[in-house]
Amino acid sequence: TRELQLLHFGLFLSIYLAALLGNGLILTAIACNHHLHTPMYFLLLNLALVDLGSISTTVPKAMANSLWDTRAISYAGCATQVFFFILFVAAEFYLLIIMAYDRYVAICKPLHYGTIMDSRTCVYMAAAAWGSTFLYAVLHTANTFSLPFCQGNVLDQFFCEIPQILKLSCSDAYLREVRLLV
Repeated sequence: TRELQLLHFGLFLSIYLAALLGNGLILTAIACNHHLHTPMYFLLLNLALVDLGSISTTVPKAMANSLWDTRAISYAGCATQVFFFILFVAAEFYLLIIMAYDRYVAICKPLHYGTIMDSRTCVYMAAAAWGSTFLYAVLHTANTFSLPFCQGNVLDQFFCEIPQILKLSCSDAYLREVRLLV
């Protein structure tokens, strides 16, 4: 019903605005306060960027679908959404691993923390995380959208997701995904 669609739009809009506000405040605080230019806050800044990107990948399209009473997404739009969703989710995992390493060094080797986790090391680790997740997202997206689709083009979700896309394929997509993961 139209009322539920508008309620859906309102709920998603409030969640989206709260995420934008919260992450925007984190980015502003870290960028403006010179005392927060440490490895931990640099990684938090990256994590806030990842959060902004991941929520901006799916939520605006879901809100537009609710507002305009549609469920359509173009092929290129679906591929773009899959690419960015994988990019930001994988980047979040890598950044959390780097943050865990940062805390490990701070707790277990406090006297060596300044030499192990200097600003150059943090930048290199963040660049490696972003670069490897970019490559990972390109490989997954290219692998998924190179499959032949023979079971229509309708997904049963409000955003494009690899398992739902693989269900539309008429090839043995499982083996291709395992090869890509390996």
